[in-house]
Parts: sequence; structure tokens; C-alpha cells
Amino acid sequence: MSYEIIISKSVQKQIDNLPNEFKTRILEKIEYLRKEPRPVGVVKMKGYDNEYRLRVGDYRVRYEINDSNRMIQLLQCKHRKEIYRL
Repeated sequence: MSYEIIISKSVQKQIDNLPNEFKTRILEKIEYLRKEPRPVGVVKMKGYDNEYRLRVGDYRVRYEINDSNRMIQLLQCKHRKEIYRL
């Protein structure tokens, strides 16, 4: 059974503004999260219960997994220099 992926307008804007070469790769990886929400290479974020980071080149996708509802909420999709700033 697959997970539902929720992409807010702000995250969709971040994805739309990516260079085309990375946009395609990131969208493929996001789609793969439906089947496998914790694939090899994904890092659990310290200090958070259900937040993970997916690396695609110099870009990072932060997301939260809700196993009980089988949902994945994308939180951010930015360059590695920008994603960890508050």
C-alpha cells in the first residue's frame, strides 16, 4: 500500500524554481517515496520524531512521515546552503 504525498504551495514553488536537471531527479525521488518512505540514503533529522532528509545532489528535501495515516508531508526543497537556516 502506498503513501499519499502532500505538497504545500510554498514547497511546490520551491520545486518549480529549481534548475530543470535537478527538478526531474527530485520529482522522481519524491514519487519513489510513495512506495518506500525511508529509502536507503535518507537521514532522520535529529531533534524531530518523524522528519527525514532526502539528498539529491546539492539539494535537500525535508519531509515528515505519518505512518498511521500513510501520509508524507513535504516541508522544504532547497539548496543545501539554504535549507538549514531558520
